Amino acid sequence: MGQKVILPPEGGDGEIVPVQLRTALEERYLAYALSTIMNRALPDVRDGLKPVHRRILHAMRQMRLTPTGGFKKSAKVVGEVMGNFHPHGDQAIYDAMVRLAQGFAVRYPLVDGQGNFGNVDGDNAAAMRYTEARLTAVADLLLEGIDEDAVDFRPTYDGEDEEPVVLPGAFPNLLANGAAGIAVGMATNVPPHNAAELCEAALHLIKHRNATFDKLLAIVPGPDFPTGGIIVSPRAEIAEAYRTGRGGMRVRARWESEEGGRGSWSAVITEIPYQVQKSKLIEAIAGLIEARKLPLVGDVRDESAEDIRIVIEPKSRAVDADLMMESLFKLTDLESRFSLNMNVLSRGQVPVVMSIRDVLLEWLDHRKVVLVRRTNHRLEKIAQRLEVLGGYLIAYLNLDEVIRIVREEDEPKAELIRTFSLTDVQAEAILNMRLRALRKLEEMEIRNEHEALTAEQGDLQNLVGSEERLWALVGYEISEVRKAFGPDTELGRRRTGFADAPEIDLDDIQQAMIEKEPVTVVLSQKGWLRALKGHLQDLSSLTFKEGDRLQTAFHAATTDKVILFSTGGRFFTLEAAKLPGGRGHGEPVRIMIDMDKDQDIVTAFTHDPARKLLVASTAGNGFVVSEADIAANTRKGKQVLNVSGSDEAKVCVAAAGDHVAVVGTNRKLLIFALDELPEMSRGKGVRLQRYKDAETADARVFAGEDGLSWTDGAGRVHNRPLADLADWTGTRAQAGRLIPKELKFPANNSFGGTSL
Repeated sequence: MGQKVILPPEGGDGEIVPVQLRTALEERYLAYALSTIMNRALPDVRDGLKPVHRRILHAMRQMRLTPTGGFKKSAKVVGEVMGNFHPHGDQAIYDAMVRLAQGFAVRYPLVDGQGNFGNVDGDNAAAMRYTEARLTAVADLLLEGIDEDAVDFRPTYDGEDEEPVVLPGAFPNLLANGAAGIAVGMATNVPPHNAAELCEAALHLIKHRNATFDKLLAIVPGPDFPTGGIIVSPRAEIAEAYRTGRGGMRVRARWESEEGGRGSWSAVITEIPYQVQKSKLIEAIAGLIEARKLPLVGDVRDESAEDIRIVIEPKSRAVDADLMMESLFKLTDLESRFSLNMNVLSRGQVPVVMSIRDVLLEWLDHRKVVLVRRTNHRLEKIAQRLEVLGGYLIAYLNLDEVIRIVREEDEPKAELIRTFSLTDVQAEAILNMRLRALRKLEEMEIRNEHEALTAEQGDLQNLVGSEERLWALVGYEISEVRKAFGPDTELGRRRTGFADAPEIDLDDIQQAMIEKEPVTVVLSQKGWLRALKGHLQDLSSLTFKEGDRLQTAFHAATTDKVILFSTGGRFFTLEAAKLPGGRGHGEPVRIMIDMDKDQDIVTAFTHDPARKLLVASTAGNGFVVSEADIAANTRKGKQVLNVSGSDEAKVCVAAAGDHVAVVGTNRKLLIFALDELPEMSRGKGVRLQRYKDAETADARVFAGEDGLSWTDGAGRVHNRPLADLADWTGTRAQAGRLIPKELKFPANNSFGGTSL
């Protein structure tokens, strides 16, 4: 079918051109994306500002809201910006202006606000009709020289005025105050830094343009957030982020332990991470305390006035302060991660992810361009003035003739130009002279001014022609900024510190976030697992599903880990606090772990990393393994004892002692020294006992001086000293000897009781 063309209505002008919908959408979406990137989301690397911020500062300067002048209503500022430069909503403009005035949001505020401009709790600023504003000294530096042709101007949205494309930027604003924004397909997130450190790094780059990142990071060690805090990320991680322009760093609240009466203490937080709202932070901590997820914390209260002071009360005086705070850092925004993404507009046109060196170099190049343009502007002004002064001097040398021409000629201007070879500007200046300027003293002043301007002109021409002098002057200007915002000033001192996070075991932190309560873990033979509150002594009242019965039960705490050992030789780790409760029969372990269908649980016990275990298979192979090596972090568990074919894991007992007793299904017992077995983290192991038509039934590790114990079918405990068991003592891998009836060994060939 042919494409249908819709004709324009009669009397209409122009022609309707058919286009593909996909092509039209692609073009329009691309135009929208570019508009968002260039005019809304990404800052210019040269002045660190987005268009809305640049327009706010420019409008406030036109309104003469200087740092030493008076304030004006924010509503008037917003009206000027919206009416003349920024055709968007008034609330969006006001929100942008408010952020520039918030000392907790920007490191070096550009707007000096009077009234309620919000707070760190997250409360909004008052309406624009109630607040007033003016520029700060930092904003003055950004605008310095804007009237001296330092930057290009472009028409405003309505073509009735002009606005700067970029500000002169005598202050390293992009890195000093940071920036954040989301565009189409890209985003930016630049942290604030210390201005004095940035200036020091820039001065170093002027002398060593290819300076190493190590040297720059020695000068600028990391961000300097307005709310302070402590950066705990490794130095290598921070360096990599600055080298590539992308990365992240962990920021923690600053706290200290404060002693109270009778040995009590509390943790006092004086600084919180950047962009964290204090009220929501305290609310989140209180919610976790109520939910019993912070068992080490007793209470939290806000004692903040102008400075932040959050008091964390421990549950008891015996609580470890570092452990309590680590649990808070793990669960709350007392520790947050700042994602660094230095995606900015290079030369105001191209979005590029830059390293810290590239950002500083572009700022330095911009400062040099501004200096050259301001110098050339001054040279133009000097040239214009010298031209006028030259005409004045000619007039003084020929004063009588000039007076005659002015009095008698019908066209004095043309006659002056013809007679004295003057320019139009000179002739106009002479005609506009006042009579009082004809005195002798005025002539001397003009000659002195002419000489001074001529000398200044020559100096400025030499400056523009000398790369070395240009950079020296740029360096001088930067050194003055560094002096104004040095570490000895209130605004310039570094607020964010650096430290290494305390070395605390993750297990300890995990336990600190669980309230410690006694439980009894019950495992049935068919693999149903549950945790009953308290340490039960009488298990006779436990009920099970029909056809099921107790396999093992043991005491634990909610902070413990429970280890399961399967017939496949694999260990699984569960948290006691997350086990199903005592109501009903519990839940099948197969929904908690990924265990093969043809496998079963051999045993379960409480995890003790300091203990060692003896594991063995039905084929009689085994070894000693440290319990610290068997903990698993995934549902799949950890393979430790390798078995194959019909062979299965059979024994898992504590390796506490110096002798091993192994009994097979053929009722043959073998005792040998424990040190004959290797200690391994995984493998098949070595032969414990040799069988012909039998397999391993049970094993036990015991101390020779205590003798070997076992429990008979009636529940009675028997013990024999090692000297009485000489007939069954040998070396590993032997067949052993039959157990006589007089030893009253259980018929099920098990030592009975529990050894875990």
